[in-house]
Amino acid sequence: MIDRTAVTAALDAIVDPKSGQGLVAAGLVQGLMVGEDRAGFVMEVPAGETAIYAPVRDAAEAALKAMPGMARVSVVLTAETAPAAAPRRTAGLSKAATDPGRAKAPVPTDRPAHVKRVLAVASGKGGVGKSTVAVNLAAALAARGLSVGILDADVYGPSLPTMLGLSGQPDYVDGAIVPHVAHGLKAMSVGLLTKADDAMIWRGPMASQAITQMLTQTRWGTEDAPLDILVVDLPPGTGDVQLTLIQKTPLDGAVIVSTPQEVALADARRAHTLFQRVNVPTLGLIENMSGPVFGQGGAEAESARLGVVFLGDLPLDAALRQAGDAGHPLVSAEPEGEVAQRFAAVAARVAESLGL
Repeated sequence: MIDRTAVTAALDAIVDPKSGQGLVAAGLVQGLMVGEDRAGFVMEVPAGETAIYAPVRDAAEAALKAMPGMARVSVVLTAETAPAAAPRRTAGLSKAATDPGRAKAPVPTDRPAHVKRVLAVASGKGGVGKSTVAVNLAAALAARGLSVGILDADVYGPSLPTMLGLSGQPDYVDGAIVPHVAHGLKAMSVGLLTKADDAMIWRGPMASQAITQMLTQTRWGTEDAPLDILVVDLPPGTGDVQLTLIQKTPLDGAVIVSTPQEVALADARRAHTLFQRVNVPTLGLIENMSGPVFGQGGAEAESARLGVVFLGDLPLDAALRQAGDAGHPLVSAEPEGEVAQRFAAVAARVAESLGL
């Protein structure tokens, strides 16, 4: 094993021709790397002085190669570049000030082709079961005889493939993505476009681009058979993805999911505020995981404070989780069960609000 101290001493024994100091002391040894049988560094010198320091670099290489056990040496000589002069900036009015017709904020474009209504299912906080609610609400809307699609917009943690039992990349036909169909729902998710174990290491613009592609390039409906409603499962929070969706398509409404406790309700308020600011109506709040574990009645009280409809509560039910893990929404698996009936009541209120 090469000793770092010995490497430093060997380099300091070589004199910098300008300062008279050793290379390390003179600050000429940058990024020193010492491994088991190798060493290397970068020697950066002023522009125009590489000829002076070329022999110094050769001496440093020779000194390191002479050390016992040293198998590989790399000494890179590079010259500093003179910084370019910054262009002179002059004061002036912004385009927003000189163009009175300029929009003050991005304006939503048209909704996806052949889609009558777009509904966002949101939460300000993760872990409240929003995706489970979105999938089962979509299934409950479909049970009413509506043509329903669901878009998994949670690009960092897509769960739709698991909850609907989907796999495999969708087809691309005539310039459009053909969504998978499961349990009567047309479904699209970034999880169908990537490997199951891929980590979505995306900056905001990349995530926004993925949402835009899935939203606008998927064949949700046709002129002869338009989609009645597209349910969009938003990621938690109020960031880039939410704003992208709002800017790309007019939303007909939003449903906010929360658990009963205050820590979740505080984030639900933020989600409601976001939709208020962009003129998207909040159709109501849903209390999920209601019962003795997380409490009961918190979302109903919050609905009254916010002046929005309370759509109903859903119990903390193991069967709901088990059905999602099995890829079969509980609303479809047990349509006569208590949970399915609660979702049916929520779906009826949502459909009425949307005029469906």
